[in-house]
Amino acid sequence: MPRPGVAVAGLGRIPVANLQPVIEGGAHPAKTVVGESFPVTANVFREGHDAVAATVVLTSPDGRELRFRMAQAEPLGLDIWSADVAADAEGDWHFRVEAWSDVWGTWVHNAHAKLPVGVDVELVCLEGQDVMRRAARLAEDAGLTTDAIVLRSAAQAFLPDRPVRELLEIAESPSINRLMRDHVVRELVSPTLDRPLLVERPRALFSSWYEFFPRSQGAHRDAQGHWVSGTFDSSHERLEAAAAMGFDIVYLPPIHPIGTAFRKGRNNSLDPGPDEPGSPWAIGSSEGGHDAIHPDLGDFDAFDRFVSRARELGLEVALDFALQASPDHPWATEHPEWFTTRLDGTIAYAENPPKKYQDIYPINFDNDPEGIHHEALRILRLWIGHGVTVFRVDNPHTKPISFWRWLLAEVRRTNPEVIFLAEAFTRPEMMAALGKVGFQQSYTYFTWRNEKWELEEYLKELSGSQASYYRPSFWVNTPDINPTFLQSGSPAAFTIRAVLAATMAPSWGVYSGFELLEHLPLREGGEEYLDSEKYEYRPRDYNAPGNLNVLLGKLNQIRREHPALQQLRHITFHHATNARVIAYSKSEGDDTVIVVCSLDPFATVDSEIYLDMAALGSQPSDLITVDDYLNWGSHTWGQRAFVRLSPQQPAHIFVVRR
Repeated sequence: MPRPGVAVAGLGRIPVANLQPVIEGGAHPAKTVVGESFPVTANVFREGHDAVAATVVLTSPDGRELRFRMAQAEPLGLDIWSADVAADAEGDWHFRVEAWSDVWGTWVHNAHAKLPVGVDVELVCLEGQDVMRRAARLAEDAGLTTDAIVLRSAAQAFLPDRPVRELLEIAESPSINRLMRDHVVRELVSPTLDRPLLVERPRALFSSWYEFFPRSQGAHRDAQGHWVSGTFDSSHERLEAAAAMGFDIVYLPPIHPIGTAFRKGRNNSLDPGPDEPGSPWAIGSSEGGHDAIHPDLGDFDAFDRFVSRARELGLEVALDFALQASPDHPWATEHPEWFTTRLDGTIAYAENPPKKYQDIYPINFDNDPEGIHHEALRILRLWIGHGVTVFRVDNPHTKPISFWRWLLAEVRRTNPEVIFLAEAFTRPEMMAALGKVGFQQSYTYFTWRNEKWELEEYLKELSGSQASYYRPSFWVNTPDINPTFLQSGSPAAFTIRAVLAATMAPSWGVYSGFELLEHLPLREGGEEYLDSEKYEYRPRDYNAPGNLNVLLGKLNQIRREHPALQQLRHITFHHATNARVIAYSKSEGDDTVIVVCSLDPFATVDSEIYLDMAALGSQPSDLITVDDYLNWGSHTWGQRAFVRLSPQQPAHIFVVRR
């Protein structure tokens, strides 16, 4: 039998059950970032009728403890206790719940039951004096002499010959109850086991991504009509533009040499022209592999200048980490065991039926796992050494989970600042597992969630229990995905998706061309871009009339100014009577943002909005003033409001004035 008060795996002297967030029984840490408020919940109960209470204890890597008193949640009969807690430094933390017998709470209950009817008055007074004097000693031990004096005075005044009304006034005194909470007398303290908690830097949760191809920036045809690639040096302008629009991460597709064998041409054709550059995901040629730079883009000095300029602008550089190879990659000859050889003697190329990627060999992680593991780690550390702090990982769901668990832990051991974004559009369990083993952020199904009911359902899922291991990044488009919702080219459609992505999730992303309303599909019913930049140079005039540069900048500015949009968990959906209108609010502390957005880019829509006033920190009868940060202007709203949204003005972003 475990000794009383010792942490146990099961139920202790004061039972604590269903502690959350615990990931896979504690095999993986729950995740948070510095300063992020997150809920800890548990069922706390005991035999009999004495009061219980509970405390969440966060323990920092250096042993420092932060304590948060838990409160019982409705319905009380379910014994659910919770507290919103936050860690104040990065590192490997732990947390536990300590349940305990609440001596003061039990006494207050007994005093209210017995004193008015004259039962055990003298004994009740003695017990009250005792618990207040015990609290006074705790105050003295903490060096709070004034608190101790007040508590002793209250104890001395609690005499059985005083009127019951006066005795109850002492027991109900807000100041006395505050002091009794501050210097709480705890008995039968029953801690749970410590559970792991990973605390990361805030950008692991809150970030705005902008993706572009350096080879297209400054690309042009020479006097003979041949393409000349853009370079890192010619891409500084795009860094400046991304910073001006308020983005904080610029993501580059693979920058390595591109193979020539089975090179893909324009629109994924199998017969490329002499000037067609090939897909950057077909990594590797005689000029090198994952540890080399495509010579058309520049050398390592040019890359270092690019990273340095990004830092000057307040940007971080994200590189694509794609563990695959072209048939020309040095690995194909130096390590053929790293690939799958089929029965006909050929090396298997990548397929995602009906798509075929003849220019890419996937890695076989079972032939030489140790060699592949350490080569991947070597490559990451090379680029980290050149200032890369973020990696977007291509197709991580096609590699073993055990590999990612090892690799991400090794990187975090030496470089805990590095962030990994999982580009996985696959089955939910695989996407969840990638988050559990260490990916800081993950792509999502947002691209395919367009109806109100599915957006609400998806956000409730992401902001609920998943939030402790899966951080969503909402992308409005990618080089691979030209969403059907955008293929009309309607500016309202682009605005709607940008507003939803930027305000629903703390992390969102934009692939260049979105701000120019690029929308033509390769084929009807498909989601690939016509003339995809994956296979050709696409220099653009980013200041062309009708661009969304100002909108993107305004969205990122609002995000930076409002903590409510920098967190994932506290989102409330409000009832909009029109199915083509969605309304939701996000809150953090005193900051509350309300978003009302049309889901119809082609028509004017009217809707009544019924606000959940409690979620806004107000009473049902209150009036609130909201300032529209997207369109300017102010409104006074009650519990019921009205909106009219048009293709010219399809969304409002309101901030509740305090």
